[in-house]
Amino acid sequence: MDELLPRINELAKKKKEGTITEAELSEQKELRSQYLKQFRENFRSVLMNTKVVDPEGTDVTPQKLKDAQAERRGDTPS
Repeated sequence: MDELLPRINELAKKKKEGTITEAELSEQKELRSQYLKQFRENFRSVLMNTKVVDPEGTDVTPQKLKDAQAERRGDTPS
């Protein structure tokens, strides 16, 4: 993911300057797509390991998230 950003930024700069080629536009689109895919996968992984607790210590994790976490573990949702 980190290796994509410098090239994405370089292509964005070229686009802003108006010196980008069609091949580079295509590359930029593909790199952005790859970056977003990786970002979403990482974010989903974080969510699957998240538990929401209120100040009293009560688990207030949304049921939809609990169900997704249980499904990922192979458990039956509660």
